[in-house]
This record gives sequence, C-alpha cells and structure tokens, in this order.
Amino acid sequence: MSYPQQGQGQAQQQAYQGGYAPAPAQQQAAPAAVGAGHNMKRRNPAGAWLGLPIITFGIYGLVWFFKVHDELYQYDRRIDNAATNALLSMLFGGITLGIWPLVMWVKLGGRIAQAQRAAGLQPSCSGGMGFLLGILGFGVLYYQIQLNKVADRYGDTPAGQQVSLVA
Repeated sequence: MSYPQQGQGQAQQQAYQGGYAPAPAQQQAAPAAVGAGHNMKRRNPAGAWLGLPIITFGIYGLVWFFKVHDELYQYDRRIDNAATNALLSMLFGGITLGIWPLVMWVKLGGRIAQAQRAAGLQPSCSGGMGFLLGILGFGVLYYQIQLNKVADRYGDTPAGQQVSLVA
C-alpha cells in the first residue's frame, strides 16, 4: 500500500486512499497544444479551381499555388517554407521538361496532410490522388477541399488569427 508523501495536495492524498494512484489516462482529458500558428483562409473550391483562373487567364492558378504554400508555412512552421520555390517551379518548369512542377504538386499533398495532422484531424489528403486528379484537371479542387478541412477545424476563427496546433 502506498502512502501519500509530505507536501502532496488534498486531491492527491484522497486519490491514494484506495491504495493506488489514478491511471494517467484518467488525468489527461484533451490533447495538449504543441504550438501555435495562423489560421488559413477558407476559399471556395469551385472559385479557386475554375472561376478565378478563367477570369484571370490562368494567373490566379500561380497566385493560388504560392498563397497555399505560404499559408501552410504560416499555419505550422514545421512545414518548410516552399512558397517561392513552388512558384518558380511552376514558372520555369518547362526547363526541366515539367518534372519539377509535378514534384512540387505531389509534395503539396504531403504538406496538406501534415497540416491536417497538426489540426488534430485524420489526414485524408494524398499527393498521389492530387497528382491523378491534377492530370485530369481537378487537382486544385481536390487540394482546396482538403485545405478547407483544416480551416473549418477552427470554426469561425478568421484567417491569420493565431490558433493552436495539437500534433
């Protein structure tokens, strides 16, 4: 039988009266925050996928690609800052016969999955699925839906507001 040690609080002494300490799982109620970042902007997936790129003759696609990478970095600093690299890979991708933009496109899926984990969500974003849907022209739609899951996790918290990360 274990006895309370001197200096322990009343609650701890009462817990030991039964002869054992409470289990650690009983003491932990919710996942603890491991850091903080800035909430991402929730975008209309159809607007990001089709509407704005048509209106801007494709320029918005480059803007979207840059902003998404930058927001992922602002959200979780553990995600590398690849915004400039991503934009340059899209602009000068023809030099590498289109290989580097495809690599950046697939890596974006992994970054989004990492952000989903940081939000405490089950990661559902896949770079492979993004690649396949990107070939068919639905990649931005898929990725924006996945990004909105992270933004929706924080409810009505505005974009740029500090939020806690749990994983």
